[in-house]
Amino acid sequence: MTKPVLDRDFHEHALQSLDSRSREIFRVIVESYLRDGDPLGSRSLSRILSTQLSPATIRNVMSDLEHLGLIYAPHVSAGRMPTQQGLRFFVDAFMEIGDLSDNERRIIETQVKASSSGHSLDHMLTEASQLLSGLSRGAGLVLATKSEAALKHIEFVQLEPRKGLAVLVSQNGDVENRVIDLPEGVTISQLHEASNFLNAHIRGRTLAETRTELSRLQEETRAALDTLSQELVEQGLAVWAGTESGQPARLIVRGRANLLENLTAEADLELLRRLFEDLETKEGLIQLLDMAEEGSGVRIFIGSENRLFSLSGSSLVVAPYRDQESRVIGALGVIGPTRLNYARIVPMVDYTAQIVGRLLR
Repeated sequence: MTKPVLDRDFHEHALQSLDSRSREIFRVIVESYLRDGDPLGSRSLSRILSTQLSPATIRNVMSDLEHLGLIYAPHVSAGRMPTQQGLRFFVDAFMEIGDLSDNERRIIETQVKASSSGHSLDHMLTEASQLLSGLSRGAGLVLATKSEAALKHIEFVQLEPRKGLAVLVSQNGDVENRVIDLPEGVTISQLHEASNFLNAHIRGRTLAETRTELSRLQEETRAALDTLSQELVEQGLAVWAGTESGQPARLIVRGRANLLENLTAEADLELLRRLFEDLETKEGLIQLLDMAEEGSGVRIFIGSENRLFSLSGSSLVVAPYRDQESRVIGALGVIGPTRLNYARIVPMVDYTAQIVGRLLR
């Protein structure tokens, strides 16, 4: 697992400043927050701690932790909760990542494999997102990029005199449609001619390989096609070429309703509304892939560390999945409030990403 690097000076200073008593109190405060979402007071702490300490002693330790920026009081006379910096410190320095049980591994592998058998890639990724949502009680998130799958068939269909539909079918069963501008005066027979010419050259090749091949066969293309058909072939290839260097294709999110559970504060609802808006607009999704690709494994982003959803203060646990050439072609994970069960979600996201990547190879 890789994580954003906490400020090293702060990390070292905090570790040196905490004795065993301070560490236990800090750990209990954070674990209570992750479990219940509520601040913890000194009297409650005195009943939970393994060593007997008076509420006054606990309050002194809590004051020191607050001075370090690890905890804060959300209200006057309230208990304490971890700050965002405190959560990051806990994740980096104290949290023990659990492991999935054999039964959980079987559930993930069985469901992902079943969703891939005889179904499209979209279906498998949607089911993976739903699976992560159900297991984590957060929102499951999958970013599916434009894959360079081998092509199977292309078809041009006229919609209006100057508008047409280009239909591209890949060998993995994915079907994509794009509306394109048709050359003026193009006929139905020229649409068929362009389709047949492309189909003779695309089968088994990726889009990039097809463009390279047709560029090599420029003279043959000119000889085989008239001007309008040739223009149509170039337009059909260009419409997908433009998407490859742009934004990732789609973001699949399942389980948003899970994020509404146990929300009562108006401020929390406002943060959630911002998150939903971020997920709807899908702006900057390439950042999500970049964040996943920067590390070799699962990455944890807490609150404002998460550049894409920083306004909502959400946390994100994300991992990339790769193709047979080990290229990152997408990412999956879980998004939710900062009190996600990180220790349980990290191995879950990691294993699901491994299974998805294995099935795509």
